[in-house]
Amino acid sequence: MPAHTPITGLESTFAREVPGLTVPWQGAHAPQPRVVAFNERLARELHLDVEALRSAPEVLSGSTAPEGSSPVAMAYSGHQFGGYAPLLGDGRALLVGELDIDGRRVDLHLKGSGRTPFSRGGDGLAVVGPMLREYLVSEAMHALAIPTTRSLAVTTTGQDVLREGPEPGAVLARVAASHIRVGTFEYAVRQEGLVQPLADYAIARHYPSAEGDYLAFFGAVVEAQASLVAQWMLTGFVHGVMNTDNTTISGQTIDYGPCAFLDAFDRSAVFSSIDHSGRYAFGNQPAVLQWNLARFGETLLSLIGPTPEEAIAPVTAVLDTFFERYERHFNAGMAAKLGLDSVETALVHDLLNIMERGGLDWTGTFRALSRGTSSVDAEWISRWRALGPSFDEMDLVNPLYIPRNHLLDAALKAATAGDLGPFEALLDVVTHPFAQRDEWAEFTRPAPQEFQTGFQTFCGT
Repeated sequence: MPAHTPITGLESTFAREVPGLTVPWQGAHAPQPRVVAFNERLARELHLDVEALRSAPEVLSGSTAPEGSSPVAMAYSGHQFGGYAPLLGDGRALLVGELDIDGRRVDLHLKGSGRTPFSRGGDGLAVVGPMLREYLVSEAMHALAIPTTRSLAVTTTGQDVLREGPEPGAVLARVAASHIRVGTFEYAVRQEGLVQPLADYAIARHYPSAEGDYLAFFGAVVEAQASLVAQWMLTGFVHGVMNTDNTTISGQTIDYGPCAFLDAFDRSAVFSSIDHSGRYAFGNQPAVLQWNLARFGETLLSLIGPTPEEAIAPVTAVLDTFFERYERHFNAGMAAKLGLDSVETALVHDLLNIMERGGLDWTGTFRALSRGTSSVDAEWISRWRALGPSFDEMDLVNPLYIPRNHLLDAALKAATAGDLGPFEALLDVVTHPFAQRDEWAEFTRPAPQEFQTGFQTFCGT
C-alpha cells in the first residue's frame, strides 16, 4: 500500500443490499502506472487527499484496491442497437466503492482495469485516446451544466494494448451518482427476487420521495431522462451508442465512446463507426430515449400492478408523457438560447429549418445572433428581434467553446503519441465554455470541410 492511504471511507451498499448483481473482483496489474490527467478540483469536492491520490497511480489504475474497499464487477443486460443481450456487465470495469459526500452518495468506478467474469472474450483493457476522450468530454458536459458522470483521472498502465495497432493502455477513474442502468433492471427482472430490492435501492438513493410508489419512480426516471436528452439536443451533442445499458436511472450521461458534437446542424448526423443504420442519429435521440424507457417500464410491471397485464395501462400512460416533458424542457432551453422568456414552436421550427438548409454551425449561430453577425435569414431575425431578446442572457447559456471534433481528434492523436499539450489546452478551453477570450479564437471555428467529410468516432473496445 502507498505510504498515505489516498481514498478512505469507501462503502459497498449496492453490493450488500442487492446481492446477485455483482461479483467481487480485483483489477489487473499495471506494470508501470502513471497518472497523465488528474482532476484536482473534483478530488477536492470529493474530500480526497489530493497529493496522496495523485501519487497513487497503482490505486487509480486498479492494480491496488484502496484499503478497506471491496471492488466488484456489476452485472447487467441491455438492448444494443435494438437487440437484446441477456448478459453484458462490466467487461472492463470495476465499481471500487461508494463515497458519502455531505450526504450525497457517489460511485468511484474504473474503466479499462482488466478482464472480469463479464468480459465475453474481450481483453478488458482500454487505450489512452478513448479514456482521455471521456475525461475531456464529460468535464465539458459538466461545465455546460448537463448531468454527467465526472472524470477523476486517466492513468496509463505501462503496457501496450492491441487495437488496430499497439496503443498505450490506460484506465479512467470516474465518479457517478450511481452506475445503475436500465440494463441493470433488465437483468434483475429475469432473476428470481431481484427486481424489487433493486428498485427499492434505486428509489432510496435517487428518488426518495417515490418511496413505496413504483409508478412514481418510473415517472421520475422518465422526467430525468426527458430533461437530459433535451439538453443534449440543445447543445448539439450526439451520444452515439444509446443502448439501454448506457441509459442511467439517475439521469446522468454515461459512457462517452463514439460521441461527437455537431458542427453544421443536421438532424441525420451520425458519427459512430458502428451505427450503420443511423439508429442513434442526432435527431433520433429523443425517440430512442423513449424506447429505452419503455424497456425500463416493462421491468417494473410486476411491482406496479397486481398482475403485469393490469400494470401496462398506468405505465403506458406515464410513458406517453415523455414527449410532452421533452418538448417542455427543449422549448424552455431554446427560449433561453434565444434570450426570451418563452418562444413559439413555429419560430424555433423555422430557425432549425433555416440552419439545416444553410448548413449553419450549431454552436456558432446562437452566439452570432447575439452579436448581430448571424447568417440566419433577415426575415426570421426581424420576427425574433421584435420579441425583445436579451443578448446578455443569451451569452450566459450559449457556449463559445465545445469539444469540436477536429480539435479533439488532433489532441487525442497527439496524446497517444506522448504529447499531452494539445489535450490540456483543449481541456482548459472547454471547461470555460461561455466567457470569450481572444487567444481562444481558433477554438470557436468549425472543422474544415475536408475533415467533416467521412469523419467517424470509435468506441475504443
